Amino acid sequence: MTVHRGGASLSIAGGVREFARATPRATAVIDGDRALTYAALDERSNRLASALLSRGLTTGQRVAVLLGNRLEYPEIAAGIAKAGLVMVPLNPRLTTGEARFILEHSGARAIVLDDALSPIAGDAIEDLGLPALSIDGAQTGRPYEDALAAARAVDPAVRIDELDPFCITYTSGTTGRPKGVLISHRSRSLTFYCSALEWGLGAGRVSVAVAPMYHGAGFAFGYAPVYTGGTVTMLRKWDPEALLHLVERDRAQSAFLVPTHAQMLRALDRGALTARDLASLDTLYFNAAALPWPLKQWVMEAFPSCGVHELYGSTEAGIVTNLRPVDQRRKPGSVGHAWYMTELRVVNAAGEPVGPGEPGELFSRSPFLMNGYHDDPAATAECTTDDGFLTCGDIVVRDDEGYVHVVDRKKDMIISGGVNVYPREIEDVLHAHEAVAEAAVTGVPSDTWGEEVMAYVVLRAGAPAAGADGLTALLEAHCRTSLAGYKVPKRWQVVAALPRNAAGKVVKRDLKPLDEGL
Repeated sequence: MTVHRGGASLSIAGGVREFARATPRATAVIDGDRALTYAALDERSNRLASALLSRGLTTGQRVAVLLGNRLEYPEIAAGIAKAGLVMVPLNPRLTTGEARFILEHSGARAIVLDDALSPIAGDAIEDLGLPALSIDGAQTGRPYEDALAAARAVDPAVRIDELDPFCITYTSGTTGRPKGVLISHRSRSLTFYCSALEWGLGAGRVSVAVAPMYHGAGFAFGYAPVYTGGTVTMLRKWDPEALLHLVERDRAQSAFLVPTHAQMLRALDRGALTARDLASLDTLYFNAAALPWPLKQWVMEAFPSCGVHELYGSTEAGIVTNLRPVDQRRKPGSVGHAWYMTELRVVNAAGEPVGPGEPGELFSRSPFLMNGYHDDPAATAECTTDDGFLTCGDIVVRDDEGYVHVVDRKKDMIISGGVNVYPREIEDVLHAHEAVAEAAVTGVPSDTWGEEVMAYVVLRAGAPAAGADGLTALLEAHCRTSLAGYKVPKRWQVVAALPRNAAGKVVKRDLKPLDEGL
């Protein structure tokens, strides 16, 4: 018996299709002096879909995307979806080894990339036999614009189920290997609608894509405007002055930022903000790390006409909570209450619910949750419950009104400049160096980055003597052969031994940086 669930499946290509009909001449994307209307966005994504399918790709196969923020990102995402394929975003800051692992683990069958970034993919494209479409050059594969020009402009409209993944986005795991997060069309489509409702990203509105679109939040908030009939203007590379210029030039109304962005805006010359016409800007929303209360106060004073939001979430769970403007001064330190369609559960170590004011691990259940980790059922089972809740491993307290305060991380994740860094991966690299007997990596406070990576190392007996600067340079060079730059420790300290508990586990809270460090 056929079960009819009613209606068409949600797809992340849906908004582009709809507004190409409703407002074809409206501007969808701005990138410097380039712009795309909805009609052009729809046609170009149709052509990309046709070009990919002409290479023999079939429903559900994966297409890697190696790009920074630029005009082509939304059309590539929509085109991949129209073809019934699955996007695998790659971070342009990865090493060749890290990129190769993701290409292999995801089972990518093609890649679309910025020609300038082709060295990151290295020999993997040829070794894995990946058809490549290259933008702004052709060191690798076929020129992107040639492929579009030769392809049919007809939407192939490959049918998918809304619970099928639209992407696999990789986030470093505590085991040292990245994990591929399977995110469904339904999850992100609903996120786009709710984001437009909450932060003003829809029809008639202009939003800046500040966070990188290869990242889960960056994509959600950079693509939501074109899904809901608005305009997104691309900030290619973070620069506080460049952001202010885009807001003024394009009359932007909404921007998603991380605390590091606010720190850098505050560090500008006193007149930098007042010299710009920022009257259009009415909404700022923050995520990725806690926004310190003094910094949040500065944001509210520097942008008095803006509603300031602070949200909490993860790639795996989507948006979990939001603190709205009306509550900012009433609930300092809180990340708000449950977001749309979200249930929260806070439990102790025994899995029992805790009351107001009691710390516990936060679980959420919503339509935004991931499908699971790609090809990693054990990791999926570790963070999910039988009744559909998922945890990011964070310890929180809820007050008597249900507002959430994040008090600790169950795991050791570091958030530096809004980017997640996992210590175990760095420790494994350090352990491979002949001079290092043991290593422990933690996050330490940074005025600029929120946190920065610090490594404590125990040297092997007989390790070659080198001055502090020489040893630091040696270990940094070693790390850079295997790790993206943002993962390389910024601070170092040699210790005689690592503090351990009775079970032999390192007690990182007992690691205290000396003022002089290494």
